[in-house]
Amino acid sequence: MSFMSDSTHPFLQDEFHIRWSSLVPEAIVADISSTLGSAQSNIDALCESSEEALTFENTLLALESATEELSGAWGKVGHLDSVRNSDALREAYNEMLPKVTQFYSRISLNDALWKRLKAYSESKDAATLTGVKKRFLEETIKDFVRSGADLPPAEKDRLEKVQSELAEVTQKFSENVLDSTNAWELVLEDDSRLAGLPDTAKAVLQSEAASKDLGTAEKPVYRITLKAPVYFPVLEYAEDDALRREVWEGSATVGRAGEWDNTTLIQRILKLRHEKANILGKVNFADQVLEERMAGDGQTALSFVEGLAAKTTGFFEKEIDELAAFRKEQESDWEGPFEPWDVAFWCEKLRKDRYDFDEEEVRPYFAIGNVIEGMFRLTEQIFGFKITERDAVFASPGSVLEKDGVEVWHPEVKFYDLHDEESGDHLGSFYADWHPRDEKRGGAWMNYLKTGLPSVDGGKGRAPHLGLICGNLTPSSKDKPALLTHNEVETVFHEFGHLLHHLLGEVEIKSFNGVNVVWDFVELPSQIMENFCWSRVSLDFFAKHWETGEPIPEALFSKMLDARNFQSAMTMMRQVAFGKMDLELHISHHSQEEGDDLDELVRVILDGCTMPLATQPPTMARRFTHLFASATGYAAGYYSYKWAEVLDADAFTRFAEDGVISPEVGREFRSKILSRGNSKEAGELFRDFMGRDPELDALMMRSGLV
Repeated sequence: MSFMSDSTHPFLQDEFHIRWSSLVPEAIVADISSTLGSAQSNIDALCESSEEALTFENTLLALESATEELSGAWGKVGHLDSVRNSDALREAYNEMLPKVTQFYSRISLNDALWKRLKAYSESKDAATLTGVKKRFLEETIKDFVRSGADLPPAEKDRLEKVQSELAEVTQKFSENVLDSTNAWELVLEDDSRLAGLPDTAKAVLQSEAASKDLGTAEKPVYRITLKAPVYFPVLEYAEDDALRREVWEGSATVGRAGEWDNTTLIQRILKLRHEKANILGKVNFADQVLEERMAGDGQTALSFVEGLAAKTTGFFEKEIDELAAFRKEQESDWEGPFEPWDVAFWCEKLRKDRYDFDEEEVRPYFAIGNVIEGMFRLTEQIFGFKITERDAVFASPGSVLEKDGVEVWHPEVKFYDLHDEESGDHLGSFYADWHPRDEKRGGAWMNYLKTGLPSVDGGKGRAPHLGLICGNLTPSSKDKPALLTHNEVETVFHEFGHLLHHLLGEVEIKSFNGVNVVWDFVELPSQIMENFCWSRVSLDFFAKHWETGEPIPEALFSKMLDARNFQSAMTMMRQVAFGKMDLELHISHHSQEEGDDLDELVRVILDGCTMPLATQPPTMARRFTHLFASATGYAAGYYSYKWAEVLDADAFTRFAEDGVISPEVGREFRSKILSRGNSKEAGELFRDFMGRDPELDALMMRSGLV
């Protein structure tokens, strides 16, 4: 189907309800080129000498708005690359990526713009600024300095080239992960090798086959792919150890097989990041990235991670010994150590034996519709808003929309409005896209498409926010709705916490709203939400049997609660290991050459933090999109998850002490954390809510590691 006219510039349209069907790959180059030109004109206008007095509005707010159209359009392109990837879209994205990267890199390196900002910072108007406006000026000046504004011309030129190359190689890393994930499959003509798998898991495998027109109702076929909800239950439950091995070996090809091998890309990314840090006057990339975060520098973050490892090691070793002893009881001729494809299988067996608890027992109580609806009602009561689902309609790219409703990018996507409970103000809206597809990247994430303002027109009304949440949760099957694991339920709550951080923002500076906070604080709103998945009083909002509507029986809930901290040290150490690998690579091991053994290097870094195995698995780094799929992302910042767990475990004690479902505490968390964005230092926001600095004890107690 042919695209409309390029003159319509679909990616530049500013409607609140985005017309996704008009966002075709053929429009990307023209639209992004156009808005790049407009954004450059806006920057050039700011750089021209003028007789008018410099003000907050004509300098700082003008700079913020100069790139707003570009950011919105490029954000749509990036989002479609994540959820509707195609050859045509990928080609257009990669054509424009270097140009967009170059544009943003040049902003802080623009001498004339920097001169204007410094002149304004020394003006009488600037001296009168208070509150968030004063902070915005201070942070803008610091950001320009940290980004190289004071560098000599030759170093600015090199920094620009480094950042452009980083954007390209990290995008290629991401593409390799997606392509290698989709390249592997295992098709089984019958279920003879699937003994041990729950019916739910087998139904998912049938659905994967049906998506490729394989099998019939009379003669089902089973297709295993490398989407996490598809293959992991095989590793966890399949009694056929040869099948588990085959699937595990398949998973080990992600980012590692042939043309999709990310090894040299990782080596190049580490070198480029280190060079960037050196140009900016830092010893390493971790110090450069963490300068303005809560940790402050790489060594502080590494000390935090190593401290957690030290506190966890004894418990970790005990759990490994217990798992080995259990298997020895079941298989007297087994001598150990474990093979990597056996670990999840025997962990699940031990949990079932010790607690008489199987995660599959709770799946029927977590139908995704009930989980979403119950989460909405629960959070409405706690935080003081109202969520309403809108009619969502889908039209294929380039076609004409024929139905009324809010347009979405895929038939499974839902759309919701969020209004304030008291004022009725439209605070924001959001899309939700929960299940895996071949053209969709893995993992779960939240993002924002528009940032509103708390008031417009001189204080009357408000401009709403627009965001989205995506995941790759267990899909539905022919006979049942999507029945989630409890871990997947936590993922839903986690991403919704990020979304609320955006939608409930009340900061008058757009770039200070919501999730635009330091990265070791950004996980607090998301991770505190996971706590509501463990309390009886909150579970009853959404944990209802998909057929009968009955809540989780008390006996089953007790077993689930008893098993909560099962192998919590192994879980803790896994996250610690990821954080340690990330920091060590960026602090001390950034000078690898092609041909160096990346797997051996990571094994040395993680000595004592990983379970001894008979077959050494390849490093997770090659598929670790958190670290290597964008120029920065979570690089040198993966420790943030554990850092924020300290914050969330501590902060949730206030909810727990007030009965969990506490509108009083919830409104206070909304007003002092969720609505404040980056309007204050992260530590100050935490102290506003808790009345003190965070304490580590709450996390260790919650994890049972005391």
